[in-house]
Amino acid sequence: MSKIKWKAGTFEYPIPAVMVSCGDMEKSNIITVAWTGIINTNPAMVYISVRQSRYSYNIIKENMEFVINLTTEKLANATDWCGVKSGANVDKFKEMKLTKEKANMVKAPLIKESPVSIECRVKKIVPLGSHDMFIAEVLCIDADEEYIDENGAFDISKCKLLAYANGGYYSLGKKIGKFGYSVQKKKNNKKSKYIRRKK
Repeated sequence: MSKIKWKAGTFEYPIPAVMVSCGDMEKSNIITVAWTGIINTNPAMVYISVRQSRYSYNIIKENMEFVINLTTEKLANATDWCGVKSGANVDKFKEMKLTKEKANMVKAPLIKESPVSIECRVKKIVPLGSHDMFIAEVLCIDADEEYIDENGAFDISKCKLLAYANGGYYSLGKKIGKFGYSVQKKKNNKKSKYIRRKK
């Protein structure tokens, strides 16, 4: 079967669907973003791309900080709602019954209901056309202990993180492998089986 050629567009799916909180504990807003990702390890850096027409754009540009709040299956409705409503007209925290939580390193609030909140400080704004990219350094990560496993790692399978693909939301969770599993040597169980039989 051959591939069908389409015109150039944004089709790198799936991608995260996140709620970005901005402002401060008194005056804040939430913007839903799917144009987001990791761009560097050391220092840890991420980006969000926002249209200049969005209400949150000037808030983020003025404060030069924001919080990326990962979303879950339970937060799908709030995630979508915060993406289609404008913070200029409604209090999204109040309307979606989301809880503001004080951050450690930035003035922008965390969303308590989010399993992971990533506190960011803007280092550079890059105009790209339809969107401006806010390149930011990660200052702190706040993770809900409910989703931390016995090894101290974040367990994605426990919270069903939300992804976005071609206009739809999808729940993630089933783990099919880990980084490097394709080249990892399989353990030899022959010796252990022999020992068990001998006993």
